[in-house]
Order: sequence, then structure tokens, then C-alpha cells
Amino acid sequence: MDDGILVEKARKGEISAFNRLVLEYQDLAYNVAYRIMGNGDDAADAVQDSFVKAYQRLQQFRGGSFKAWLLRIVTNTCYDKLRYRKRRPTVPIEEIAGNSYHPAQLRSDASGPEEVALQMERAETIQQGISMLPPDQRVVLVLSDVEGFSYREIAEIAQIPIGTVRSRLARARGKMRNYLKEEGIV
Repeated sequence: MDDGILVEKARKGEISAFNRLVLEYQDLAYNVAYRIMGNGDDAADAVQDSFVKAYQRLQQFRGGSFKAWLLRIVTNTCYDKLRYRKRRPTVPIEEIAGNSYHPAQLRSDASGPEEVALQMERAETIQQGISMLPPDQRVVLVLSDVEGFSYREIAEIAQIPIGTVRSRLARARGKMRNYLKEEGIV
């Protein structure tokens, strides 16, 4: 069913229509939030908060791309959480206990244990590089290079001109290239 139809049904109080929108976009929203936040728990919190905000503000949706509107809410929620984290830094209990667990990203069942370990290490290094970028550059890099959005779509999601998307993306890619060279990945 078309997003516009689901949005209209959800506006009229049909919860199942909004639930279908959640199911359609939850993975994309989580992937974007994870890349921006750099932490699975923080990303899950941001996505949950974003869907609550989207539901509460559904009457304010003016049409167009629901996906772009939702991802704008997700990126703004992530920005808010990053600003909050910066003002009130914390240390996860896993780091204190020395017991951190990171799920395997880029895992392939055909890979042997060494290859899986190397893939996990690369994925973690790349995520660390992404996390070190300023939030505005991080968002455009994730939306472009991880999620595959066009410049026009990124401009709509981030509510910035296309030229700004290009310049932020160029700076982010340059910083990532330098970081990955330093880490010996490129």
C-alpha cells in the first residue's frame, strides 16, 4: 500500500496503518541512527523516540516523501541526543567492566573465523571513523554512502541546499579517507 494512503489512514486514527509504516521504515531508521549515534542502544532509543514523535506530529505532515520526513525526525532526534550526551558525558558499564560486546556487522556465513574477525574489526574501525565526524558531516555521509540516498533526497531530509550536501560530503569523505589510511584499511 502507498505511504500516502497509510498516512491518511493513520491520521484518521487507524493504528494498524501507522504500524505498517513503522514496519516499512524501522530498519532504515535504525541503520541511519546507528551510524549517527555509533551505539546500538542509543540508536534504538533514538528510533523509538522518532516514531513516537512522528505519530504525535502526523497531522503536521504536509505530504511529499514520508520517508524523507521520517528520516528528518530521526536525524534531529539523533542530534538532540548527541548534544545531550556532550553536555552530560557518561561511561557505559560495559567499558568499566571491560566486557563490551559488539554484534557482527558485515558477517558472511561463507567466511571462516579469521575472515569474520577481520570483517568485524574493519566494520568497527569504519564506525569509529564515522563517529569522529562532526554530526552534520556524519549525517550526509551515512545517508549517501551507507544508505545510498541521492543528493536531492539528502537535501530534503537534512533541509539544506544541495551545494551544502556536496561540500559536507566531500569534507566527510576526505576525513574518512585520511582516517582509514591512518588505520591501514585503505
